[in-house]
Amino acid sequence: MGFVQVPCSWKFGSRMMVWWLLCVFMIMAGLMSCDGTVRLSPNMTAAGIFAFGDSIVDQGNNNVMRTIVKCNFPPYGKDFQGGVPTGRFSNGRTPPDFVAEALGIATMIPAYLDPSLTIKDFTKGVSFASGGCGYDPQTAQLVSVTSLTDQLEQFKDYVWKLKGAVGEEAANNILNSSIHLVVAGSDDLANTYFTIGIRRRQYDVTSYADLVVSSASTFIQQLYLVGARKIAVFGVPPIGCLPAQRTLAGGSTRACVEEYNKAAQIVNAKLAPALDSLTQSLPQSRVVYIDVYNPLLDLIQHPQKYGFEVSDIGCCGTGKIEAVVLCNQYSGTCADDSKYIFWDSYHPTEKAYKFLVDQIVQKYANKFL
Repeated sequence: MGFVQVPCSWKFGSRMMVWWLLCVFMIMAGLMSCDGTVRLSPNMTAAGIFAFGDSIVDQGNNNVMRTIVKCNFPPYGKDFQGGVPTGRFSNGRTPPDFVAEALGIATMIPAYLDPSLTIKDFTKGVSFASGGCGYDPQTAQLVSVTSLTDQLEQFKDYVWKLKGAVGEEAANNILNSSIHLVVAGSDDLANTYFTIGIRRRQYDVTSYADLVVSSASTFIQQLYLVGARKIAVFGVPPIGCLPAQRTLAGGSTRACVEEYNKAAQIVNAKLAPALDSLTQSLPQSRVVYIDVYNPLLDLIQHPQKYGFEVSDIGCCGTGKIEAVVLCNQYSGTCADDSKYIFWDSYHPTEKAYKFLVDQIVQKYANKFL
């Protein structure tokens, strides 16, 4: 999926003739424009990309909030267009941008709370996500960020504005055909349950997983009622292998914390069938579980296989603990972030995000388009 440059040539050598015939076929089939850019056919497209959840898909909403969970300062955004920090938790673009680009929608998805944008800028999608948020309401409260409940209210406000701008029918068409990304759960486990430990006093891992999955199911049903029909729900990644968790709980060798990874697997094992059930119960819906645990774990365990070199520390500072305010213009960065899977101690680099999104789009796009 996405854009691939095919070298259309009008030279008639044997190899060039094959390319020329292929180009003619693809142009006639409507799969490629005359400039050689492969595109999705009209029946394989999405109107926009909407994102809800945590820092993985926060495009800058936390910039305007009173919270330490923000990154609208260097070195964040170092490799973004113009090297400008945007509030994305990486050195460059993040999953909403790459999903939108792969599907031919846009090259970037903005933050809903960006004060410089108007409703016309939002017609191809927007992110309501807030770094530090989780399915558990306690998670957002602990760090004073926007909860999923409040993100839903912002979504309703957006829909009202969209209908005023393009009309109710057009707005409903945009909502129905867009893909809605839901990315949460990591902060619930890594912070609320394990590191801070508030929920650990109340629940064992299995019962807390039930709470998380129940909250996720409720949120998805609420999205559906507002107009979302195509909903991609990302599973919890192997949080025990995040550099910060290795430092905090991985011992002297900073090994992956298997207890944390096991908790993620328990949540995912409950989440996947819950989403299948929602698809059956919500008419005309496609609620799809997206496995990120296994591709990210494989990337971390075998970085060289995919063109990376460093998988246990982040590029920023020492890479062992620095994230958000601790990753700043004084902490320094690695010499070449393209060799690193993680940008800071919690979030992947732009290169790693793109690698993972390419795999996800290839595997799951046909379930939505």
